[in-house]
Amino acid sequence: MSTQPHIITLTIDGRELSATVDDSILTIARQHKIDIPTLCFLEGLSTWGACRLCLVEIEGTPKLLSACTTKCVENMVVKTDTERLKQHRKMIIELLFAERNHICSVCVSNGACELQSLAQECGVDHVSVPYRYPSLQLDSSHDLFRLDNNRCILCTRCVRVCDEIEGAHTWDVAGRGIDAHVLTDLNTLWGDSESCTSCGKCVQVCPTGALVQKGTAVAEMHKQREFLPYLTKMRRNHP
Repeated sequence: MSTQPHIITLTIDGRELSATVDDSILTIARQHKIDIPTLCFLEGLSTWGACRLCLVEIEGTPKLLSACTTKCVENMVVKTDTERLKQHRKMIIELLFAERNHICSVCVSNGACELQSLAQECGVDHVSVPYRYPSLQLDSSHDLFRLDNNRCILCTRCVRVCDEIEGAHTWDVAGRGIDAHVLTDLNTLWGDSESCTSCGKCVQVCPTGALVQKGTAVAEMHKQREFLPYLTKMRRNHP
């Protein structure tokens, strides 16, 4: 005997909307064309909640909460576009640029980078914090693809799509804090990986120029975004 989901009502940016208790704020907002920026979130993958770009204000709660991980509650009042949120998002994007080496003018994903697009949308025209300028690993050992940790934002999309959709779990994250980085097969060169199927899903879901096809020059790497809607369908086939 099936039971109908419990329908609740909440308000987002002054609009009274319906949802179920299992829906996240981000899900309902996107269903109603309310834009909330994200980088780590991707439909069809498990929720990570790491980039913090989807932070929203909730009436009666002093803290900002991530829209992707916060479930809807009856009579919840949500604001997604306040001045406070705009400043937080700008600072987060600045910190992402400063932590690694995102030089858009020489990046193969220039013009097809989600971080670059969000910087433009959020009005980030300079970085007000000191750059770290780390020297991080570049792995070109794979026949088809290349990893440049200097351009990685640790969204873990590659880790999740490889584990949850492809079922290989080639990718993982090592280290903590500013030393965190993605790697293959417990720190084996990508080209020597025994688990990688060379499917390219990790490359297609990467939001920046961290994972790209080899042989691409500046601004030549364009991710096949039409691939992304099938993630949800594939996830249903891999419970």
